[in-house]
Amino acid sequence: MGVAAKLDDLGKGAWIAVMVLAFVIFWPAGLAILAYLIWSGRMGCWKRAKWQDMGRARGRWHNTERGSGGFRYESSGNTAFDEYRAETLRRLEEEQEEFLSFLDRLRQAKDKAEFDQFMAERRGGRPRQEPEPPESPAPESPAAGPGPAPQMGS
Repeated sequence: MGVAAKLDDLGKGAWIAVMVLAFVIFWPAGLAILAYLIWSGRMGCWKRAKWQDMGRARGRWHNTERGSGGFRYESSGNTAFDEYRAETLRRLEEEQEEFLSFLDRLRQAKDKAEFDQFMAERRGGRPRQEPEPPESPAPESPAAGPGPAPQMGS
C-alpha cells in the first residue's frame, strides 16, 4: 500500500497535516503537496461544489427575465412585486435619461456663454479689463500735521 493510499484511509486531516508539515520543513515540498491535492481532487468537496454551483447558475440563467435596462433579474415568484419592480426600474431609467439630457443642456449653455464672451472680446479689439476699484478720498495735506494724538484713559 502506497503513502497516498494510507493518507486517503486516514482522511483529509492527514493530508492537511502532511502538507503543513512539508511547508514547515521545506516550503517547495508543501507547495508541491498542495498542487497535488488540488490536481488529484483529494479534497473532493471543491470539485463537487463547483459543478453544483454551475448547475444552479444554469438554472438561474434560464429562469431570468430581461429587465428594461438590459439587466437580468430573477422572478421573485410574486407577480405583483415583479410588476412593481419592472415599473420602478423603468421610471428610474426615464429619470436618469432626463437628468443626463439636463446636464447636456447645461453644458451646452455654459459653452455657448463662454464662446459668446470670447467672440465679444475678440470683436472689441481689446482684451477684457477688470473694472477699476473706486478712488479713495484724497489724503490730508502734510502741512496740517497728523492731527491730535489719541489720549489714554484717565
